[in-house]
Amino acid sequence: MPSSDDEPVSRGEQIDAAEREEAKRRLLAQASAERISAEETTRAVPDRRWRGES
Repeated sequence: MPSSDDEPVSRGEQIDAAEREEAKRRLLAQASAERISAEETTRAVPDRRWRGES
C-alpha cells in the first residue's frame, strides 16, 4: 500500500481509519473494564474439597 505524506488521502480512507481507531478505543476500554487485578487472581482461597465438607 504505497502512501506518503504528500499524497492526498481519500475521504473513504479517512473514514475507515477513524472507524478503526474508534473500534480500537472501544475494545481497549472494554478490556480495561473487565480486567481482574493481579491481587484478586493470586489471593489464596480455602479449598473445601479436601476438608470433607461436601
